Amino acid sequence: MKLLLLTLAILHTTAHAAAVPGLAAGTTGGGDVTPVYPKDIDELTKYISDKEPRVIVLNKTFDFRGSAGNKTETGCEPQFYRDCFAKNNGFQAQKVILTNTMTTTGGCDNGKPTTITYDLATKNPLPVKNNKTIRGEGKKGVIMGKGLWIQGNNVIIQNIHITELNPHLVWGGDAIYMQGTESGETQERVWIDHVKVSRVGRQMLVTGFAGVKSLTVSNSDFDGRTTYSASCDGRHYWTFIYDGKDTRVSMINNYVHSTSGRSPKVTSGEGSSIVHIANNFWDDNSGDTSFDVYGFGYVLAEGNYFKDTKNPCVLKDSSDAKIFVTSSSNTATCKSVLGRDCVANTEENSGKLTGKNEQAALDKIQDVAVYKPGIATKLELSVKNWGVGDLTSDKTIENSHSVGSEAVGASCKRSTTT
Repeated sequence: MKLLLLTLAILHTTAHAAAVPGLAAGTTGGGDVTPVYPKDIDELTKYISDKEPRVIVLNKTFDFRGSAGNKTETGCEPQFYRDCFAKNNGFQAQKVILTNTMTTTGGCDNGKPTTITYDLATKNPLPVKNNKTIRGEGKKGVIMGKGLWIQGNNVIIQNIHITELNPHLVWGGDAIYMQGTESGETQERVWIDHVKVSRVGRQMLVTGFAGVKSLTVSNSDFDGRTTYSASCDGRHYWTFIYDGKDTRVSMINNYVHSTSGRSPKVTSGEGSSIVHIANNFWDDNSGDTSFDVYGFGYVLAEGNYFKDTKNPCVLKDSSDAKIFVTSSSNTATCKSVLGRDCVANTEENSGKLTGKNEQAALDKIQDVAVYKPGIATKLELSVKNWGVGDLTSDKTIENSHSVGSEAVGASCKRSTTT
């Protein structure tokens, strides 16, 4: 009994021991309340969606698949599916759930009717309300078949794995979704940390509409390896969208690998979406781009490491993109705005990340770039401090290669994928 109480005390203390980095500093989630341990999917749903401050500890797999049944209906067979089938290269493409008509559903390019079947539970994400901490215990905390719709303020999502969201279908399910509070206000103080996302149908992480003005995404593993790929190469295309009328993001110390696009997409139809992207590691990413910045999207990319990433470039209307990209030759440019030098990015066997309208991006980033990055490094699989696992490790990243390595690879080009 004493050992059990000690274990619980250590877990509860660890929840508050680490300072929240970046814009989400000050986020407390459920605070000091006694942790609860949901026994099943019904209890997890209740704890996540009620009005009480909660520290919710996941010490098992919560599998929602089959809980709402399956649905078979007419969907879309897009052109990229037929092209992939014709290639016969050992990979499969996604079909598309129709969200509207065949001609107005995103991803249904030159679509033809086809029969699709999908899990209904995945289509209705778990609503996460105010003042919640959702934390996995070790590597045990897994949510299968449902994503999280964060609707509240002051939320911590930490050390959990979200997976199996109809990966065979576009619009099959988002892992983490934010569009403002239930009343339509911009969200604030959301920390997503030490999370792993894999095998999703749509986006791994999305912000939109009212947006979220103080979001930190840190130390997480975004794993794009998949059986079903819009790019027909076993890599997931739909990765991140940072959108919304007032979105501010610190994206730091994450591992983004085996994707083929939108890594991330940054834009805003009204207002602005401003993202500080620092000390992340991109590895084994194909496709025409990793960074997709346009409209009222603004990015400072510094201290990142790109390995085997074909084209970490700006796309869409590139003349409209606003992204400041650091190199060994321009790091001092930041000093007049940030009061410090920026940190150079590094490319290894990758295309070159290039800036656009850089002064406009830098002018917008002053109040967002609150995190001070270290030099560009790549993460090793032996390191315990990203993704799910050991939250107590003080070992975060392993330094490899010098800053400012010369890039190789292709130049930016426009995507034809919506």
